[in-house]
Amino acid sequence: MSTQDKIVRIGGASGFWGDSALGAPQLVYQAEIDYLVFDYLAETTMAILAAARNKHAELGYATDFVEVAMRSVLGEVARRGIKVVSNAGGINPRGCAAALARLADELGVRVKIAVVEGDDVGAQLPALRAAGQRDMFTGAALPERILSANAYLGALPVAQALAAGADIVITGRCVDSATTLGPLMHAFGWQASDYDLLAAGSLAGHIIECGCQATGGLHTDWDKVEGWADSGYPVLECRADGSFAVTKPAGTGGLIAAAAVGEQLLYEIGDPGAYLLPDVVCDFRDVRVEQDGPERVVVSGARGRAPTGSYKVSATYQDGFRCAGTMVIIGVDAVAKARRTGEAILERTRAMFRQRGWPDYSAALVEVIGAETLYGPHARTMQAREVMMRVAVNHPQRQALELFAREIVPAGTSWAPGTTGPAGGRPGVSPLIRQFSFTLPKRAVAVHVVLDDVETAVAIPLDGADPAASAYVQAVTTAQGAAQGEGQGDARREAIGAEATVVLPLLKLAYTRSGDKGNISNIGVIARHPDYLPLLRLQLTPQAVAAYFAHLVRGEVRRYEVPGIHAFNFMLFEALDGGGPGSLRMDPLGKGMGQMLLDLPLAVPLPLARAHGLV
Repeated sequence: MSTQDKIVRIGGASGFWGDSALGAPQLVYQAEIDYLVFDYLAETTMAILAAARNKHAELGYATDFVEVAMRSVLGEVARRGIKVVSNAGGINPRGCAAALARLADELGVRVKIAVVEGDDVGAQLPALRAAGQRDMFTGAALPERILSANAYLGALPVAQALAAGADIVITGRCVDSATTLGPLMHAFGWQASDYDLLAAGSLAGHIIECGCQATGGLHTDWDKVEGWADSGYPVLECRADGSFAVTKPAGTGGLIAAAAVGEQLLYEIGDPGAYLLPDVVCDFRDVRVEQDGPERVVVSGARGRAPTGSYKVSATYQDGFRCAGTMVIIGVDAVAKARRTGEAILERTRAMFRQRGWPDYSAALVEVIGAETLYGPHARTMQAREVMMRVAVNHPQRQALELFAREIVPAGTSWAPGTTGPAGGRPGVSPLIRQFSFTLPKRAVAVHVVLDDVETAVAIPLDGADPAASAYVQAVTTAQGAAQGEGQGDARREAIGAEATVVLPLLKLAYTRSGDKGNISNIGVIARHPDYLPLLRLQLTPQAVAAYFAHLVRGEVRRYEVPGIHAFNFMLFEALDGGGPGSLRMDPLGKGMGQMLLDLPLAVPLPLARAHGLV
């Protein structure tokens, strides 16, 4: 078979540490695959792994990879010659490889395990601190005590390990898509300068890096997705020209639909014309996502150009402590009672802090779950009769938050009638972990592969290109703080003209998917039909989105067009109260913001609405 006719099948078994144990055995025993890939790492995960290794030197990796996933499939993987690639190594890839080797010995399985190292740049931190290293987003100085510091490596070392004969490749920190791109580079002989192909392979990895999100998970039309209990994990059928099909094991639940794959394409990217990865700068603006049967979607059209000369580094550090307490409030005026309860807890504990000479909370937030707190002025449930009061606080001292934790439960007898809780006990106090991001020249990071106790350097191209997107990208920005509804009325009037209109929610016209990049929320919006795109371009402006989220977003809003799939990608800056583990909100990752935007009202010309059966 020629390379052009060859098809490489890759199964994505994990989207994060904590994903279902269903994925690996389903893909191995119910699908025909050549590679099995896993993604385990997030910024918070790296900090957790660092803490684990500080307590036990042999830890620091995603233990589920060995004891749950690979224990269930290792024998079959070896029998069928399936190659495995995973970033489960965390901050201790060699420890992960050693644990897997012990499992193989226990099961009587022979496999060659390679380790990719070099992402840990902790040893360079003193020099970087002395040189005045700053956070790339906030400008803050590098903290004194760092828990972890890892560069996002690319796919080249994975490809090299496979070429050296590895059956299983374990990496530390790498970009999520590298676990897929590496096998494709190896299988098809793609070179470091084949930028269009590297972009296509990176897109393939991006589609399956979140597991079932590629097969109907989190889909806007969730009610059309059947078989949730047995959701199919994604299988890619990849060709040498960079095109690929998204499928899943036969007979499994989930949904293979162009709209769902399109949502994942836009998930957690910034400028779709300049998506920066270590191996390539990707351009996804003209990617085509096309239905090719009931359980098959074909993706093509990615373009790429030379990568930058730097790696992004994600460091984590502890910034005090965090605690969050909850109580359930039932009855008339439940929302008002819940808010007053949360405020009383803060007032009482602050007084107790002052008596002890302790400082105030570094941050505090009262939310009422069930009253649409995140919706702010758009909330519709202020008269709810059963809600959950949530109070989240930060403080530099653990003992202060232990006092706070003691003062949550007394609300059950002290204040509002109907106060109760589904579980007893006090909330726990945990370290508050924050992220610090910066770039580091690739020449400062030595990457190598270890196989059969032999360490081999990986040659990484060091000459970086300008990452700036071309002028074709349409990025519209607006200052945060626009008055509620500003810009929306004018857009509606323009849309109306002399035509009669009907006001419909965005849900009727588009799909959405949202996620996070630190303190930035991204919302992808895909028109349900190309006919809707002009209307969305006119009314779904950055100004309108900024106004809708004015109660949450503190920075600007940018809009990028993605014409290949009739879509827009919005970036909302300073939108997540710090983002990730640093945020006090109940949705620190912006997962719900796309769903919230679906309620935005739009003026739709009546002829258009009637032609598409919207009214």
